[in-house]
Amino acid sequence: MTKNIKVMAIQMSSELGEKEKNIKKIQKLISENTDKETDIIVLPEVWTVGWACKYFKDSAEDLKSGYVTSFLSETAKKYNVNIIGGSYITKQDDKLYNTCPVLNRKGELIAHYNKCHLFSYYGDNEGEIVANGKSPVIVDIEGVKTGLSICYDIRFPEIYRAYALKGVDLMVNVAAWGIKKEIPWVSMTHSRAVENQCYFIALTQSGKILNNDYNLGKSAIIDYKGDNLSQINSGEGAISAILNFDEQSEFRKKCTVLKDIHKEYNVKEY
Repeated sequence: MTKNIKVMAIQMSSELGEKEKNIKKIQKLISENTDKETDIIVLPEVWTVGWACKYFKDSAEDLKSGYVTSFLSETAKKYNVNIIGGSYITKQDDKLYNTCPVLNRKGELIAHYNKCHLFSYYGDNEGEIVANGKSPVIVDIEGVKTGLSICYDIRFPEIYRAYALKGVDLMVNVAAWGIKKEIPWVSMTHSRAVENQCYFIALTQSGKILNNDYNLGKSAIIDYKGDNLSQINSGEGAISAILNFDEQSEFRKKCTVLKDIHKEYNVKEY
């Protein structure tokens, strides 16, 4: 496998419901922050329209032939990078999904993940608009086994443990996470990295959302010990880090947490 890769994650503030403006914005942020050493670019959840469920249905497009996928494909080829395309609303088999696409350096769509857990609380109604994905997804990006997840999925550690048991080396959560939930975001993203001894990209949006609420920001690239390799608080910008998988492998050999997992935990009740 590739022993070192450079990842870059872009934190942005989407203009609500303004797909064209957001494409131009992400184009500018990619142009300003990508260098020739970059191997993987990661974008946040629903960056095309922002976290505003009322725009989801009208923004939906075909996964394989839609404009956003085409834009990401051209971008991957232009900068010679792999792209984990955050998420946007796609049409697949007459259903809508909140989908994270992955494209290789040739601009080919090599995998996609449909969000499994849909957030429909505190006035949000994602689950009424889009369908649940049926399974987690691992994608091999130039030898790096990468587990995908979107926002609310972070509250379900079973996904990430399943990834770890399949030998994943990098986990990604792309999100649009509210500012009032800072402690859960920081705690859970770092916990997923530590408990699975895995590099973790925790990327969310910044900026305003509906009803005078705001996204948190506070994106980070976290190593397998829980340390932040790179982070950004509020505002727009990019974070980047070089991930060393030889060092990760050596750490796992010395601290064999994953080997100590029991096959079953039969709970006794008294």
